[in-house]
Amino acid sequence: MTIKFLALFRRSVGVSALAGSGVLALSLTGISPATGQGAAPAAIVGDPARGLEKSATCLGCHSIPGYKADFPVVYSVPMIGGQNAKYIENALKEYQKGERRFPSMIATAKSLSDQDIADLAAYFSSQR
Repeated sequence: MTIKFLALFRRSVGVSALAGSGVLALSLTGISPATGQGAAPAAIVGDPARGLEKSATCLGCHSIPGYKADFPVVYSVPMIGGQNAKYIENALKEYQKGERRFPSMIATAKSLSDQDIADLAAYFSSQR
């Protein structure tokens, strides 16, 4: 019984010693003791109220009808209020990866966490 417990403990907590340092490092790995499988990551849920608090940078361009950005090229800025939340999330993640190419959006998107993106998407998609 003790051997099984130690094996399970090592798998679920992640025991390791840093070579030559005399330090024992423990890290949680999210492995379920019942199944020995990793737990699924929790889904990130956007909060429109938090999205509103984070939206000032977005509103400067995306809330002006007919607005055109002029650096580095003239670009018609889309209105994003009422847009599908998943579309907004995907677009921001594509800017983060450089798959979409507009410098100010790349810089803005790279500063956002996954929670920020979910909150902004929830806020903008809630507008009609």
